[in-house]
Order: sequence, then structure tokens, then C-alpha cells
Amino acid sequence: MPPLRFGLLPWSQSTTWPALRDAALAGEAAGWDSVWVWDHLMSIVGPSDQAILEGWTSIAALAALTSRVRVGLMVGANTFRNPGLTAKLATTVDHISGGRAVLGLGGAWFEREHEAFGIEFGETVGRRLDWLEESAGLIRRLLDGETVTHDGPRYHFVDAMCRPVPLQAHLPMLVGGHGPRKTLRTVARHADAWNTSGYVGEVVERVRILEEHCADIGRDPATIEKTISFPIVIRDAEADAIAAWDRLITSNGATHAGTVPHLLGSPDLVADAIRPYLDLGFSTVIVRMPAPYDRETIDRMPEVAALLGVAVA
Repeated sequence: MPPLRFGLLPWSQSTTWPALRDAALAGEAAGWDSVWVWDHLMSIVGPSDQAILEGWTSIAALAALTSRVRVGLMVGANTFRNPGLTAKLATTVDHISGGRAVLGLGGAWFEREHEAFGIEFGETVGRRLDWLEESAGLIRRLLDGETVTHDGPRYHFVDAMCRPVPLQAHLPMLVGGHGPRKTLRTVARHADAWNTSGYVGEVVERVRILEEHCADIGRDPATIEKTISFPIVIRDAEADAIAAWDRLITSNGATHAGTVPHLLGSPDLVADAIRPYLDLGFSTVIVRMPAPYDRETIDRMPEVAALLGVAVA
């Protein structure tokens, strides 16, 4: 079984920069392994007109302020940027962080922000995922130091290059999503890591499909880091954790964080809920955390790690 890591995803909506900064620094101090932020231009939980901070700018600032954690977007919206620009952004963050960047990428799904800012959304989900596939391949080539000329259905490069190259010999790319036909195929072909969420039965099926795509191209699925995300609040009493979660999510104008398991309770309860995913090969658990960020959960996550046999950094 691969080593287990914990990532902190403080929501960048309905917050301030000092609060987001302090949550990330508290996570690093408590021994978390990575810090992530969203890549959205409008709020995605509750009313869309809530304040939200931009993703790449935020993660670049956190890269400069932290010293140990991996940093990345969970996940970057492919529709927002040309893949050449995305490769340059990730490379710059890699240099700012001293070689700790992860390039998160996804097909994008929130139509309202595209409409608001005049960004092409694509006629269908399938079209956006085709763009993602083409983009991921180009980004990989640029990050690996190639000079790229490409005349594709969506993107067109003439002797494009990414200089300086990343500090990491192989800057990892994480692809988020679980579409069975296209997204998971892109994960198999291009990604170093994959992010999903959901109940165990759903995730079992996605892992099976990913393994089929890997088999089709001759790739060992164990070479893909599997990451999964949950909303988590830790308290000794489950009722106290539920009450704390209700306060957090209400502050974001909502009642839940999607149709995913909400792990709310004692360290033992949280650890027990995570174990089945570890058996499926997941090695990174990313905690979705609404603002105002719950410091008790940030500080107590090492208790969950210890119950799962992990020593924090």
C-alpha cells in the first residue's frame, strides 16, 4: 500500500486573503502534506455572487509563504487558459515553491462563470473533455522541455517552449473528474495523479474503468497517484462536528458540499470512513474546508493519520 498523505483544500469563496493564508500556514505547521485552492471566477457553493479569490494568484502566494507542502489547484479549469499559458503558470509556481508544484487540471463544469466573463464553454461536456485531452498532452510536452509545434482541432502552437523548465525533473499533473469514457482515459494517458470523490461503491467502479483504460495503453495503474476528497470536521462528539459543519456551510449560503460523504465526527469515525478507500489504492485524502476555516480540524488531522498508521511530517 502506498504511503498516505493529507491535503488541505480551504475554499477560496466567502473568505479573505488573510484567512486563506492563515489556514494554509496552519495546515503546514500541523503536518499536512499539501495545500490546494479552487480555480473559479464565481462562487460554486451557495449563491454565485459571493466573493472568491483567483486560483493561480492565490496558490503562487501560498507557494512563496510555505516551505514544505505541495501546492496546486484542485483543479485548474482547462477552458480558462491556453495550455501554453497553463504550463508557464505551473512552472513559475514550481520555481516560487522550490519544486513543490502540482499542475491540477479538469475539463471545467460551471457554465455561469463562463457566461459572466465571456469565456467559451463548449457546446457539450464531450467537447470540453476533448479540449482537455488535447491540452493535457501539450502541457506534458512543454513541461518536459520540448519545443512544440501543433496544429490541432482546438490549439495551435508554433515552436512553443517553456523556459525555464520546471525545477522538478517531472512536474506532476493531476487530472480531476470521473467521466468513464473520456476523463478517465485522459487520466490514463497523461496524468501522474487523479482526483475523485464519492461513495465507495461509485469509486470502486471508477477505479475499475481507469484500470481498463490503463490496460488498453499498457500503463501500470499503480503509477497514478489516486486522490479523493471529502468535507471533514473533527470533534470528539459527532453532534458537535455536525453543528460545526452546519455553521461553516451556512456561512457559504448552502446546506451541503455536494452528494459526497461528509465525514463529521471523532478521529476514529473519520479514520474508519477513510479505510475502504485506502484498500482501493487511494494514497491522498484531500479535506474540503469551507470558510471560516475550522482550526480544530486542521490541528487534529494528525490524530486521524496516526489511527491509519501514518506519521505526519
